[in-house]
Amino acid sequence: MTSSRPPRAKRASAEPRVDAASASAPGSSRARGGSLSPQGALDFNSPLDIVCGVDEAGRGPLAGPVVAAAVILDPKRRIRGLDDSKALSAKKREALYEKIVERSLSYCVASASVEEIDRLNILHATMLAMKRAVEGLSLTPTLARIDGNRCPELSVRSEAVIGGDALVPAISAASILAKVTRDRMLLELHAQFPAYGFDAHAGYGTPQHLAALAEHGPCEHHRRSFAPVRAAFARLGIGTTAPASAGAIALEIEIGSDAFGEQAILNDPFASGAAGVSADQ
Repeated sequence: MTSSRPPRAKRASAEPRVDAASASAPGSSRARGGSLSPQGALDFNSPLDIVCGVDEAGRGPLAGPVVAAAVILDPKRRIRGLDDSKALSAKKREALYEKIVERSLSYCVASASVEEIDRLNILHATMLAMKRAVEGLSLTPTLARIDGNRCPELSVRSEAVIGGDALVPAISAASILAKVTRDRMLLELHAQFPAYGFDAHAGYGTPQHLAALAEHGPCEHHRRSFAPVRAAFARLGIGTTAPASAGAIALEIEIGSDAFGEQAILNDPFASGAAGVSADQ
């Protein structure tokens, strides 16, 4: 799913929405010490740059898509109160969402589906959603600032910024758009599958969600590549296959907190460490 807003200088009659893009194995760009990590000798502070901020929501949950957003802010229309979406209340996020949509020069929200998460693994699916978000902008940026320590493969320069959702306003804005959009999507899933409590935990592995999995088994929107879901399928006598590179990814995702600021349960046994994942992440 992709939605974007055209720049104010070029008003369009409709906002384009694209639901599919070709999936390729994205590359990565690692941060090198500190919070801001430029690539080589590139100048990331040129006043001539058109900068978009990029962030994701939903990397750690057991169900639902992973959502990414890209935002190009208008320097002439400041938005007060931008911050990491996880540090804001739901009410504040909703209010800022409306301001970002109205005041930004361009924005795009995209996602990678549960099927893509299970096929590619969660890391590559996240990179794919980010790539879709940047490519869906109606105004082409010259620099993409990505929250975290990795960058997707893009046709424009990119910079990984660890903790960027609290440091770079455009990334904060992207964080808010991604989080609000995904929360709304999970509310829609809750209407279809109320037994799982998606309205309360947004798909994260809370005790409530794990209990529902044990009682009702997984639904079509659960991620089979995540250990608690695989275990739930196994109890029903249904085998599942994790992505080929899931083992390698599991070494990079710590249960405490990863570089994207989210908790993920990928290859841990169902009985260990599955509870206590915050639904507000």
